[in-house]
Amino acid sequence: MSASTTANASSFSPRSALLPVLLPAAAVLAALVVGMIVVVAMGVTLDKAVMAFYRGAFGNAYAISASLNRAVALALVGVGFVIANRAGLTNVGGEGQIAIGGIVATAFCLMPGMADLPLGLSYLLPLLAASLAGGLWGGIAGMLRVRAGTNEVIATLLLSFIAVWLLYWCVQSENLLRQPMTSAATLPESLAIPEATQVPLLTGSYSSPVTLGLPILLGIAIIAAILLRRSLYGFALSAVGLNPIAAARAGVAVGFTIISAMCLAGALGGLAGGLMLQGEQYSLKAGFSSGYGFDGLVVGLLARGSVTGVIAGALLFGFLRSGGISMEMAAGVPSALIDVLQGLIVLTIASAAYYLERRIAR
Repeated sequence: MSASTTANASSFSPRSALLPVLLPAAAVLAALVVGMIVVVAMGVTLDKAVMAFYRGAFGNAYAISASLNRAVALALVGVGFVIANRAGLTNVGGEGQIAIGGIVATAFCLMPGMADLPLGLSYLLPLLAASLAGGLWGGIAGMLRVRAGTNEVIATLLLSFIAVWLLYWCVQSENLLRQPMTSAATLPESLAIPEATQVPLLTGSYSSPVTLGLPILLGIAIIAAILLRRSLYGFALSAVGLNPIAAARAGVAVGFTIISAMCLAGALGGLAGGLMLQGEQYSLKAGFSSGYGFDGLVVGLLARGSVTGVIAGALLFGFLRSGGISMEMAAGVPSALIDVLQGLIVLTIASAAYYLERRIAR
């Protein structure tokens, strides 16, 4: 051990050990304070806005459940981002992967005979199909990266645009998923999926509609953490991410690792889309993905490679979304303020991380 390393280790006091937790918490608090100042500047009574936010995010069992369901979708995209990022890839295509997952889940749920399948297959098969479709969608970007050297950021972004317009096409065309036209006022959306294909509620009551997606997410998070930290595949991801040339010389299948990482990221995005469709919206609509893919990307970025960090970030953003919707409805505060808050949180946490890295380097 070098002298400098020894010095750094000896200077790392218990108070220093708490900094990685305290600084991000302080950064989030600072962003919230700025948000309150903006609310006051808009002429809205602060206690009215805060109460509306609290009621929307934590006010009752329904609000908490809705926030948790939103956090599940964000966390799935975030975990996918972390897996791809471990291999040195940046998956910004969560929005498109969610859209593809929603389209395929809808098509399977409306398939004749699907609602009659036993043993939970009526909702599990559409979820599986949504995951596979998302995986294939993400795998396209991985394949382009390996075969043609295409930047995966550009590829996943362009694929997202294609997926979103494909979603619009599906809900606009009666030959695809649009419900049969009944009047000129009918909104472009699919038929409602059968009840048997809906993801079950943990409580069995729509007054607290947290779905089976929550335990599914927790299981996936545990598997992902083990995969990244304790498996040969996780080692291969890290090796490719650090130095693909050296990894190839060491015998790592670089191309397979890149494509499979993008497939996994896409599959989790597709699963998020399936859960949103089958666990919350129950019919496919234009704008179905509603920015969840981009918020999940931010959650993955903030987590800095930690699956636990993804869960924490997703919970924060999930409750912020619910509170923001309530603030807009009850206090007249534009929900766009939540987007501003999210941006501030990203900036402040990134600043805190930069400060910590500089402190450790000294």
